[in-house]
Amino acid sequence: MKNIMLLAVLALTFNLGYGQKEKEVKLNKETNLIEATYFHDNGAISQQGTFDLDGKLHGDWLKYNEQGDLISEGTYTKGVRTGKWKFISDGVVKEVEFDNNVIASVTDKGNKSSLVSKD
Repeated sequence: MKNIMLLAVLALTFNLGYGQKEKEVKLNKETNLIEATYFHDNGAISQQGTFDLDGKLHGDWLKYNEQGDLISEGTYTKGVRTGKWKFISDGVVKEVEFDNNVIASVTDKGNKSSLVSKD
């Protein structure tokens, strides 16, 4: 049950920001990536990251709550979540390791105990 709730929270985290109305988008000619910043209705930054020219998420992505606190950070490679992502909620940090866009493990950063493993 805990795993299902965690997956639901992660899915909600990824989906909420993509419906934002206000955004700034520009091409960085040095990196050849599209830099995007999305905003909450109150004007605070919601998400920041980059896309490749094919429109796939690529590079570091940061997500913030309406108060401006960081709630998640991680990296995409051509649209695929890669490596360790951090999710912060009520001061609790969870590290989620992605393997080919699938959750491989979840670790409570406070005590490093593994909560989910793909073994």
